[in-house]
Amino acid sequence: MQTPEDRPIYRLLTGKDDRAFCERVSEALAQGWRLYGSPTICYDPQSHCMKAAQAVVWHEAEAIKA
Repeated sequence: MQTPEDRPIYRLLTGKDDRAFCERVSEALAQGWRLYGSPTICYDPQSHCMKAAQAVVWHEAEAIKA
């Protein structure tokens, strides 16, 4: 199974909760990645902004259920 740019099959996208972050997630979905789990959002007091994280897996990856 070959991922774009030979990336691992699991990725955790993180960043400031803004349009740029949403565009990164949207780009990953357009490339064939799929969402894995729910997004996480928390406040970063040092940056005075909300930070977001979203896990994605390569579409051909088998999900491991615990």
